[in-house]
Amino acid sequence: MASKRFVSIGECMIEMSGGDDRLYRLGFAGDTLNTAWYARALLPADWSVDYVTALGDDLYSAQMREFIGKAGIGTAHIQEIKAKRPGLYMIHQADGDRHFTYWRGQSAAKLLADDAEALDAALDAADIVYFSGITMAILAPRARGRLMKAIVKARNGGARVVFDTNIRPVLWTSPEIMQAVLTSAASISDIVLPTHSDEAPFFGDRDITATAERYLGLGVEEVIVKDGSNPALVATAELREHVSAGSGLAVVDATGAGDSFNSGYLSARIAGASPVEAAQRAHAVAGVVIGHKGALVAPELLDRA
Repeated sequence: MASKRFVSIGECMIEMSGGDDRLYRLGFAGDTLNTAWYARALLPADWSVDYVTALGDDLYSAQMREFIGKAGIGTAHIQEIKAKRPGLYMIHQADGDRHFTYWRGQSAAKLLADDAEALDAALDAADIVYFSGITMAILAPRARGRLMKAIVKARNGGARVVFDTNIRPVLWTSPEIMQAVLTSAASISDIVLPTHSDEAPFFGDRDITATAERYLGLGVEEVIVKDGSNPALVATAELREHVSAGSGLAVVDATGAGDSFNSGYLSARIAGASPVEAAQRAHAVAGVVIGHKGALVAPELLDRA
């Protein structure tokens, strides 16, 4: 039997964390890579997981590619862009919370959709295509169109398309453009995984149900609205059900919680779970992740989920 393919599209960045005495630890992370990481940990062995992005021709791009490959994630469709570099961000603690400073000007990932043929090859025979609002935000307008065209082609070929809106207003030139692009991306997706608290200020959703109804109205089959530590809402044409996370969870670091939730949900659905059962599994996976530092926890820790 041929291997099934989970393809995640987006940007991986250099992460500099720590900062005590101005000493930082170098790592690699990014929303769509985080989801690919947890998908690889949770999906059965007959599934391959591939990451689609663009990197530069520098030392850190090479290290990033090696890191991704060692995690069991396919790198064959990572493009190399001459004279470009990965994006970088630094994390610092202030007022009891994590704050991020980004450098993306020379990020090769901004060009990941410039080659239409490479995109088509990357998505060929995909069973799941996963992308996010950040994927769309970093691209130029025409590149967004090329990416959406390639995703629609893959969907017409039988792929299920999954979209996490992952709203980051600072990446967009205006709220209006952000709203239009996110709505267009959701409209070509089968499953959408938004976060209510991110959506409400820009789309005017009065509650979590309004967020779900807005995406269902676009023709999306499954909408799972995350809401931090509050219950998630699972919504389909026939179903509206709130699914609570476990009680008493210790939050060490919430980085990557939503990304791991998404992988928990998708891996459970692939295994035959109902949407509600999959949301319960997603909460359990995210509950493990928030109990450890960093966006990427060791796969063996997920055995506790």
